[in-house]
Amino acid sequence: MRVLLVGAGGVGTAITRIAARRDFFGHFVVADYDLARAEAAVAAVGAGAGRFVARRIDASDEAAVAALLAEERCDVLLNATDPRFVMPLFEAALAADSHYVDMAMSLSRPHPGRPYAECGVKLGDEQFARAEAWEKSGRLALVGMGVEPGLSDVFARYAADELFDEIEEIGIRDGANLTVEGYDFAPSFNIWTTIEECLNPPVVYERDRGWFTTEPFSEPEVFDFPEGIGAVECVNVEHEEVLLVPRRVEARRVTFKYGLGEDFIAKLKTLHALGLDSTEPVTVRGADGTPVQVSPRDVVAACLPDPATLGERMAGKTCAGTWVKGTKDGRPREVYLYHVVDNQWSMREYGSQAVVWQTAVNPVVALELMASGVWTDAGVLGPEALPPRPFLDLLTAYGSPWGVREQG
Repeated sequence: MRVLLVGAGGVGTAITRIAARRDFFGHFVVADYDLARAEAAVAAVGAGAGRFVARRIDASDEAAVAALLAEERCDVLLNATDPRFVMPLFEAALAADSHYVDMAMSLSRPHPGRPYAECGVKLGDEQFARAEAWEKSGRLALVGMGVEPGLSDVFARYAADELFDEIEEIGIRDGANLTVEGYDFAPSFNIWTTIEECLNPPVVYERDRGWFTTEPFSEPEVFDFPEGIGAVECVNVEHEEVLLVPRRVEARRVTFKYGLGEDFIAKLKTLHALGLDSTEPVTVRGADGTPVQVSPRDVVAACLPDPATLGERMAGKTCAGTWVKGTKDGRPREVYLYHVVDNQWSMREYGSQAVVWQTAVNPVVALELMASGVWTDAGVLGPEALPPRPFLDLLTAYGSPWGVREQG
């Protein structure tokens, strides 16, 4: 396999470090708008750098990306940028006759009249609208293949295939006990994406209603996370699993709830109240008095520490998982399938903080399954559309096991 990775930030760099230990590919191009960042990601893999090359690319330039795919004869484009660049990269891969993998899907737009009741443009709608073209190409666009979405979808499919006869509810539940020394506010993941998913209207799926929206941070519940993380309050957040899982897995209800904490929620609400979550450019004056167009959300991101640099100051664990409630052999059953990463372990083993490492490992596992022909299909598909057991077995073989906890 020949791979083009676009995006050499925290997750992209972690991807290179994980992939360098595997032998399923022969050529791996690391491309970023900042060439120095791509070169640093390649240098970080050390002895395995011979299969890697750094290139500069503008992820918004569809034609340039397609040309780079052709020039480097890449079989697959792995998108590790933020969701703003999903569509040009997705279309570039189709134009270049390459497979495509991302970890976040095309952006949503709230309903213009009833944003907290009805869906407008849903996450992934723009990509699924192109499904027929991908099917005709014979190529696979594997969308939402990170940890959440991604591994969480694999868990949902595994539960449906092997653990339940009938499913009442599938609920993705994410929580952590991570702390960052020396910072009052230092998100452990890309703040641009975090603002997008936390302040947009959350989507809920119910079989009798279809997809609908609620108020941000609605339906708070306390969920007990495993391996010492403990009880964390979780709230509804917009996320791809709610749009993906019901396409392939029968369930009466599907939700996504994130353990944000009161302080984080309060800060997000303040950003929204001040308009600092907006992506629309505003005019400010530079140091020389010249007017400059700048997005308020980009300013917030620039003022906060890069999550990829926080690993040495972080302590604790992060947990991603899928809670499933239903019946098996006529009896009620409730389980939580989960994946926990300890920051101390991920820093020691890979030099990557826990949240970005946990996100990065899953697309690498998926690429290996695609390279070996175990995961093969055409069209626009989420992870829940493909066999779950090979993925879970290979994830364990990567040295990162998953668990199942019976609830109640």
